[in-house]
Amino acid sequence: MKIAVITGASSGMGKAFTKQIDEKYQELDEIWVIARKKEGLEGLKKEISKLRILPMDLTDRQALEEFSTLLKREKPCIQILVESAGMGIQKKIEDTAVDDLRRMTELNCTALTAFVAMCLPYCEKGSRILCLASGAAFVPQPSFAVYAASKSYVLSFARALGAEQKGRIVVTAVCPGPVDTPFLEKMGGKENMPFYKKPFIADAEAVVKKALKDSERGREISVYGFAMKALRAVCKIVPIRLLMRFM
Repeated sequence: MKIAVITGASSGMGKAFTKQIDEKYQELDEIWVIARKKEGLEGLKKEISKLRILPMDLTDRQALEEFSTLLKREKPCIQILVESAGMGIQKKIEDTAVDDLRRMTELNCTALTAFVAMCLPYCEKGSRILCLASGAAFVPQPSFAVYAASKSYVLSFARALGAEQKGRIVVTAVCPGPVDTPFLEKMGGKENMPFYKKPFIADAEAVVKKALKDSERGREISVYGFAMKALRAVCKIVPIRLLMRFM
């Protein structure tokens, strides 16, 4: 059975990936969609019949064990794995609850790593993994410190995994800037966004379309838009301390 597995599929980027993968890869038998909110997954299933919905908190060790058991029982061939689940809080560390800081690193880093490791044995030569990092991975960001650091981890992890799996699996780190999704609204919306981030706001469908195309081309990093590509180039040249002063 050929499948795609998508985490964080109930909204935003994960939802956009689910829809485009369904349209683009007709050979898939099923698309397994994972998110904490069952309602969002059920709404998506009304649009896409081949979905198997798996409501799950990826930071719950028992849930991960149950997913591992499902893989062992079904023995699917995972053609595409999209790691889209994540969370972010835009506050100074001193103003953020410790539990929220811990949950960010657990979901964005620990759970992502464990989930990829569980899925790897069920990938075959030619399979593809897309890990949702962020343009925030390119430079430390005051008042967004833990989120940016966690996405730097995702970027580094994806590139290293891609090197390990070279010739077998393509691993692509997707590094968009701000994307117009419910995640952006949770961060306070466009009106409360720092002025220097507003030019980078992108459409989720466009970001996902490019990410899938970059993955097909075997690229290790997918960066959408001229502005974000320019930022990445600047981060390689300008000293980090100067960039953080600007922020």
